[in-house]
Amino acid sequence: MIDLKDLRQNPDKYKAGARAKNVSVDVDAVLTLDERARGAQAEFDRLRAEQNQVSQQIGRAKDPAEREALKAKAGEFKPRLQQLGEEQREVAAKVEGLLLAIPQPPDDDVPPGRDASDNVVVRHWGEPPTFDFKPKSHIEIGEALGLFDFRAGAKIAGSRSYFLKSGGAELHAAVIRLALDMMTREMGFTPMVVPVMVREQAMKGTGFFPGGRDQAYRVGEVEEAGEDVRFLTGTAEVALTAYAAPENEAVTLNEVDLPLKLTAASTCFRREAGTYGKDTAGLYRVHQFDKVEQVVICRNDVAESKRWHAEMLGYSEELLRRLKLPHRVIQCCTGDLGVKNASMLDIETWMPSRFDGKTQATGYGETHSASRLYEFQARRLNLRYKDKEGKVRFCHTLNNTVVASPRILIPILENYQNADGSVTVPEVLRSYVGREVL
Repeated sequence: MIDLKDLRQNPDKYKAGARAKNVSVDVDAVLTLDERARGAQAEFDRLRAEQNQVSQQIGRAKDPAEREALKAKAGEFKPRLQQLGEEQREVAAKVEGLLLAIPQPPDDDVPPGRDASDNVVVRHWGEPPTFDFKPKSHIEIGEALGLFDFRAGAKIAGSRSYFLKSGGAELHAAVIRLALDMMTREMGFTPMVVPVMVREQAMKGTGFFPGGRDQAYRVGEVEEAGEDVRFLTGTAEVALTAYAAPENEAVTLNEVDLPLKLTAASTCFRREAGTYGKDTAGLYRVHQFDKVEQVVICRNDVAESKRWHAEMLGYSEELLRRLKLPHRVIQCCTGDLGVKNASMLDIETWMPSRFDGKTQATGYGETHSASRLYEFQARRLNLRYKDKEGKVRFCHTLNNTVVASPRILIPILENYQNADGSVTVPEVLRSYVGREVL
């Protein structure tokens, strides 16, 4: 959520930010309602003060007739105070609802653009392999080696579902374990096991609702047997970030507690709404997957946020370098940022089956996404800390994929395939898999 005070002072910044992100919002409507809410609150406070004065006069009145007259006068305030209180609550709720839809303006260093086609390549690592044989897709490789079963997945769970089997399951477990070991043993992140079914407030607080509601699976009915509606998360970011949120407004973190560096492997669920007919075959775009996520909660400092953004991105690049997978880093343009991000960088990994044989860019597929959010999530979650001077400030939050599987299996299988149909296990995974070749 954006800062309402800053919105009042700089409405044009938020209007321009929404236009840059292709988000339709009515900033003026928010400001009009906000002014109405503040007006109702001001009148409520004035009448309450007058009512209190009359109540004090009642206590000092000696004459019974005077006391009764003052009581009658005090009672006259009640209907208007009740009306103003209801109006203020109603308008404040409308303001909050509209505020949830206003996007965070993109940072100045984010390139302008309409959509993903305007994203900018920042750097490349590694050279795509050349084969002296006709390379196969991961679907062909996996079916020949018995690594997964799409037919059984579709039969039991519907489209975009799968079974990982034998070496496929082993490879999947290996990359998850590698990512967790790297983040916890080397990078100093705290490992977590997190809930994947959460309440609506966690989704709102992390910025996935209201805009991304169509991507989430809903579980349960409203208030049945004491249980409210839950949602399956598409990333451990939701639970990891909301974990640090206080249970009441009196609770804050201390600056010495920051940064919080959290990581978790979790099963993730996405409806993939709006992608009908796109990447329907194989492991690229599925409804259920596992992902190791990294979250950092740090001080309210733009320079520190930018430093963490680069560092977290670097962890993901390091994982791909250890897997020796060619990849490139993409700076997402304003139109591809989404509502909550001030800046976002993606990593795309080389997947030979996607290459059209002409334009090299077609051979890369997204595998990671690193986001810088500043106060956006912290304001929604009331995630605050007390700085060295004793001032209470909102934290900054960041998140990034460490690895997501089975999507990462696509470049592993396709880049490490051999002429005889086998697949060489990347050296860094051999101690986890227990063999050199599948």
